[in-house]
Amino acid sequence: QLQLVESGGGLVQAGGSLRLSCAASGRSFSVTAMGWFRQAPGKEREFVAAINWSGSMTNYADSVKGRFTIARDNAKNTLYLQMNNLKPEDTDVYYCAAGSISTKDKMYNVWGQGTQVTVSS
Repeated sequence: QLQLVESGGGLVQAGGSLRLSCAASGRSFSVTAMGWFRQAPGKEREFVAAINWSGSMTNYADSVKGRFTIARDNAKNTLYLQMNNLKPEDTDVYYCAAGSISTKDKMYNVWGQGTQVTVSS
């Protein structure tokens, strides 16, 4: 089974950029669809973006379309989320997840521990 570890979170000013990484251990990464979700305390987990196993298909939440880009490097077993033009409302803990390209978190079966993204106004 895959294990996932996110990194790259931090504090950034509004309008800035961050790139999140999700390092996967396990041989099945290259054939597994992956996604990014985010969650604020007391709120439900929210879909951000997803990508199929080859990178040929992607899916984005309307709130991040045109600002965020999901990508993967199967040779490095790594998933990425490039976040540009960040807004204070993007402040959340960001999680990578494995198993689907769906917008529904219950379709994913492996989760990372999360990385905090804070956007100041």
